[in-house]
Amino acid sequence: MYPSNNPKDWSWPFWPVVPLYPYSRRRTLCQEIVKDTIWTFEQFHGILYTIVPIRMTVIKLTGGGLLVYAPVAPTIECVRMVQELVCKHGEVKYIILPTSSGLEHKVFVGPFARCFPQAQVFVAPHQWSFPFNLPLSWLGFPQKRTSVLPEDASLAPFADDFEYEVLDINLGRGSFVEVAFLHKRSHTLLLTDTIISVAENPPAIFQLDPYPLLFHARENALQPIEDNATNRLQGWQRISLFANYFRPSALEVTKLGESFRDAVKAPDHSRKAYFGLYPFRWQENWQQSFHALSANGRPFVAPILQTLILPQAPQQVLDWANKVATWDFQQIISCHFDAPITVSPRQFRQAFSFLEKQPSVSAESQPLLEEDCKFIKELEANLLKQGIATPPKEKV
Repeated sequence: MYPSNNPKDWSWPFWPVVPLYPYSRRRTLCQEIVKDTIWTFEQFHGILYTIVPIRMTVIKLTGGGLLVYAPVAPTIECVRMVQELVCKHGEVKYIILPTSSGLEHKVFVGPFARCFPQAQVFVAPHQWSFPFNLPLSWLGFPQKRTSVLPEDASLAPFADDFEYEVLDINLGRGSFVEVAFLHKRSHTLLLTDTIISVAENPPAIFQLDPYPLLFHARENALQPIEDNATNRLQGWQRISLFANYFRPSALEVTKLGESFRDAVKAPDHSRKAYFGLYPFRWQENWQQSFHALSANGRPFVAPILQTLILPQAPQQVLDWANKVATWDFQQIISCHFDAPITVSPRQFRQAFSFLEKQPSVSAESQPLLEEDCKFIKELEANLLKQGIATPPKEKV
């Protein structure tokens, strides 16, 4: 399945609902992960060229037909690729929304389901919307064929192929829900956000559009945007630091006046180049931060979840992780960053040891650099001060 060269096939007219890059033109890359069994569909997702993959996974069911986990934008290109699988392996039978809080996942489910009107839609429990908590049908979910995932996974119509376990954290003003799916036959664990892995090299989808990498590879606004292997690598590694820490310790944001003066002298004043604005300076130790983050592709929980979300219910999270760790899986496909990740159940469980008072020490449990997490810690303190967030619970 090859990407289309026709820009009309990349069109996503509903982009203003979640106005993130690449806005109205979303390209799709399909990759076969397990032969004739599992495929991933990747698109771009981010702001200010801090772009990471957003991923949908399609799995062939034992009795024929397909299950779709976490849909992406159903562009003409994307739907055509799925239809190629339908022709070979049977219709899309089930569409899964495995999160309650991820708007970047939720927004695509209704439009995707309308492209496959025979499919049943199953959603994670405690769906919510802001500022008003609207019914699912008002959010675009097909009313007559949308159901909440059964609490007992054995009652789901796809139970022969999958086990699943729901992590459901009440945050007061909403919920954080993650549904882990185990595809038994391929020993593959599907996750949305809880576990990620950052590869040293940029994901393959950047071959379709390397510009975000080149934008962030520069040292300042005066440096021209040039496409080469070194810049692609450097751009990806800096994007990874941006995406995980928001403001890593090695990043200096220049003052507004200096940024505008540099923009005037910049070689590219196009809209694509943000009119020459590039208000960043990277210190020499930025690569140290990246290598601590990637750590040879180790699985870890994103810093924002480690700080703001999962500490709200440490025992609940560890109970969920312990249950998932009893499953027989050999790889993880997450919705962002690298996939598939070769991971054992023990390594998966170890990634949540930050919630324990006395975590066991291993290569997988080494903490992220404290200085890089400083901005997120400050964000947490501000949210607590304003009463928006609640203090974390005591570690287990």
